[in-house]
Amino acid sequence: MKRKMWFYLFIISISLMFLIGCNKDDDTNDNNDATVTDIDGNVYHTVTIGTQVWMVENLKTTKYRNGEEIINVTDFHEWSTLATGAFCWFDNDTTYKINYGALYNWYAAIDTRNISPLGWHVPSDDEWTILTNFLGGESVAGGKMKETGTSHWWGPNTGATNESGFTALPGGHKSIDPFHMLPDIGMRAFWWSSSELSDSAALCWSINYTESNLWHGYSNKQAGFSVRLVRD
Repeated sequence: MKRKMWFYLFIISISLMFLIGCNKDDDTNDNNDATVTDIDGNVYHTVTIGTQVWMVENLKTTKYRNGEEIINVTDFHEWSTLATGAFCWFDNDTTYKINYGALYNWYAAIDTRNISPLGWHVPSDDEWTILTNFLGGESVAGGKMKETGTSHWWGPNTGATNESGFTALPGGHKSIDPFHMLPDIGMRAFWWSSSELSDSAALCWSINYTESNLWHGYSNKQAGFSVRLVRD
């Protein structure tokens, strides 16, 4: 009788250990399976990269967190002179929204009404640097962030592995220079940081289809770039 009882206790303890192990695995996966919804109802997936949690898609919202509209500006001359928040779709075509998100000027990205859902924010330049360093530095980070293949990126899409899960897509940008208004959807991705360089410029990051680099630079605050959010 005692032997049977010890046998049953042994089986129960093994079962509990198995269940605890399963629960731990589930918790680990939750970071990558979680979703976030913005004020417009757009749903974003998330991925853990090192110590940070990033959204897997570019921001699409047309409203600040408090419900106020972000102005949609379609006229080039109006856009290029703005000193307040605005957004547009690439080439003013809403069909680009699903895959590439919206393009925002820097004023929208840092507006105090907050472009981000609760618990999220536009990453600072330092936070972009943390991501870059975790992925091995600027010379290789872009390839580890780019979606593989040529469904969205132009070929050759050099170095693209997407091993980070960031799934960068080439959403292009909106220029304020009439002589550099290239239709670069499919070729390049640009993202704002929340960090200011000067009264007229802010720091940004970019990837293109011919290199593995993640480029660190700056741009006029009126430019229209994608926004990718990181968790608080």
